[in-house]
Amino acid sequence: MKPITVVVTASGAPGTAALLRSLRGNGEREVRLVGTDMSDRSVGRHLCDAFHLVPEGSDPAFPDAVRELADREGADAILPQSSFDLDGLAGAIERFEGIAVLVSPLDAIRRSNDKAETYAMLHRLDLPAPAFRRVQGAGELEAAARELGYPEQPVCFKPVFSSGSRGFRILDPTVDRADQLLRERPGSVSMRLEEAAEILASVSDRTELLVMELAQGPERTIDGIANGSEIVLGHPKTREAMRAGLAMYFVTLADDALMELSGKIVAELRIEHFFNIQLVGEHVIEINPRISTIVYQEDLNIPYLGVKRALGEISDDELRALSARIRPGQTALRYFDQLEFDA
Repeated sequence: MKPITVVVTASGAPGTAALLRSLRGNGEREVRLVGTDMSDRSVGRHLCDAFHLVPEGSDPAFPDAVRELADREGADAILPQSSFDLDGLAGAIERFEGIAVLVSPLDAIRRSNDKAETYAMLHRLDLPAPAFRRVQGAGELEAAARELGYPEQPVCFKPVFSSGSRGFRILDPTVDRADQLLRERPGSVSMRLEEAAEILASVSDRTELLVMELAQGPERTIDGIANGSEIVLGHPKTREAMRAGLAMYFVTLADDALMELSGKIVAELRIEHFFNIQLVGEHVIEINPRISTIVYQEDLNIPYLGVKRALGEISDDELRALSARIRPGQTALRYFDQLEFDA
């Protein structure tokens, strides 16, 4: 088959090494990989065939910078890894004629990234989601937390627009601050409402926050490829063993109910290409219209299949047929590695 060139953005992301390895090891053709990142300390600089510094995804100059380097490198497809890159690429999709950009429509991205909009949509569809309030400032945070049951039960909050666990905090009146100080690693996510309110009252930052019921229970996610109206290939998996805000252990599941739930979300948002939907207990807490951590199989290379679909080389019916290859119980264990090089 004809070799292809794929631009992988945010190539310093934690899943980069496995993603690049899967694209290269597709068993069909040569894939040349071009990494981009806003930092030259990105691992993509060392693992890709070429690497380019670009502005951050929220910078208005980001789409043109990606288009320029894509032209220079002869790119066939652009695969974004970061939520922060999606809006800029989708909003400038007309500038990428002749290049497959694996992003959902702009409306789907903005509704997914706005967590308050996400939860409102889920409630409207009668799908399980936490009770929530959208607030600004210390006073509104405190009022919302008490409306949702604090201090009788813990609640949590995070910025309305965020990615991963950035800004996520649990408000818990039983937090032992001495134990946190003396025994826990830095970066504990639990604190008391009074502490959060004191911090917010002391700063001018008016970031919108989502205060919500604390979802509890086992974590599961659904990963796959969608066509703007339905899932064409995907599966659920567990999400376990957190470290530094990242899940480090996954096991694939057979769960028709989770696939049905995800299908309703995909259809409502009209998600295209890769997606990741996260649950804690029975509550949907996050929708990511992008590729996330994949559980790889030697006979089911989901990232490469997604690129082939974007290039028009495989049909949705052919992808659906590959669902029979998904193996429940396939396990992924993430771990830290390192590279050495002369600066």
